[in-house]
Amino acid sequence: MDTPPSLAVPEAAIARLRLTAVGLTAALILLGIAWETFLAPLRPGGSLLVFKVLPLVLALPAFWKGRVRHYQLWSMLILAYLCEGVVRGMSDGGRSAILGWVETALALAIYLAIMRYVQLRRHAAGRAPESGIVG
Repeated sequence: MDTPPSLAVPEAAIARLRLTAVGLTAALILLGIAWETFLAPLRPGGSLLVFKVLPLVLALPAFWKGRVRHYQLWSMLILAYLCEGVVRGMSDGGRSAILGWVETALALAIYLAIMRYVQLRRHAAGRAPESGIVG
């Protein structure tokens, strides 16, 4: 059974979402490095919290290749960055609080891009979920 043209998922939309996820993840990596080295580190001169971006760096190639399984895994793991951003946004002061809210916004945007990417890829493959939940 063919998908009607009106319901077909354009490959360009899928590619844009993949590039969006990659770009936002790169932005979150740069934010984490800048934050913990010179913008507002926990200790003067830098903090070992800079290594929190390492999982993101390792995920970037999989995001670039568009592997759905990796996107599904990161839909759960990106929530740790979202939580850290909320906690630091609410508990830190000054510049660090602002950076926490920026991290929250980036992590939320990555999460939404991931969820939409997986949804479109599953739909394009003919495996659209029965419910509104993408899993």
